[in-house]
Amino acid sequence: MPGTLRDVTVVVPAHNEGAGIRRLLDALTAPVEVDGLGRLEVVVVCNGCTDDTAEISRGYDVQVIEIEEPSKAAAMVVGDEAATCPYRAYVDADIVIDRPGLGALLAALEGEVGAAAPGRRLETSGAVLGVRWYYDVWVRLPSVESGVFGRGVVVLSPEGNARVRALPRVMSDDLAASEAFVARERRVLDSVRAVIDVPRTMGDLVRRRIRIATGNAQLDGLGLRTDQARTKLSDLGRIALTGPIMPLKVVVFLAVTVVARVGARRRIRQGDYTTWLRDASSREH
Repeated sequence: MPGTLRDVTVVVPAHNEGAGIRRLLDALTAPVEVDGLGRLEVVVVCNGCTDDTAEISRGYDVQVIEIEEPSKAAAMVVGDEAATCPYRAYVDADIVIDRPGLGALLAALEGEVGAAAPGRRLETSGAVLGVRWYYDVWVRLPSVESGVFGRGVVVLSPEGNARVRALPRVMSDDLAASEAFVARERRVLDSVRAVIDVPRTMGDLVRRRIRIATGNAQLDGLGLRTDQARTKLSDLGRIALTGPIMPLKVVVFLAVTVVARVGARRRIRQGDYTTWLRDASSREH
């Protein structure tokens, strides 16, 4: 019933996130008068960590699990198996979302809706111009506007979680989860915002996009990505017409995309679908 408080387990995969995980854990464990939640359980899965992520996390009222494999996909499986609440939220360790925000997302899981995610607030301060221009185009892509991927947070109903957990373990887990639901089964709640730090340098942006392009190719090979989730030249043409300097921004977007796809092909030829090319620049604060 609408308004019913729901018990939720928040699974936080964390690989060497000691520099920033406090921000998320502070937000999730801070006392609030009204949050719209029933029971909130937080499970931090430290995967292949060589820093103090686990030690920091144990300073909070959360469950901490350590695994040797540096794999987000593996961490999500382990966290899901440890969860005791029927609803699930998967939250990246470098994202900030608070308890009332989670409560609002849970309330959005009504009827056919099995997956909900927040709107994005991209933190671009300190990023070079090319990075800012890239994301000015990226956020305008139709698939990015409507999908529940690339937001750092996805909340699933019990049925939705079962559907996602039945998928193969893949690198682009958030896109695979988004693609598991048709448009009417997923909801983006713009009244809730997750803060997402973008890469600060072009090199870090390219590394992130190589990882994503590799994951997308893996999804294509498994038949898990629909045509609606692909970037189309027609979409870029429309975006180029939305402002006087947008054509230049689209050129930057295309250049980064081409370089990333070339880098992804090299990884695919090596059969590498596991190495997580890390953007360190967005964690330096």
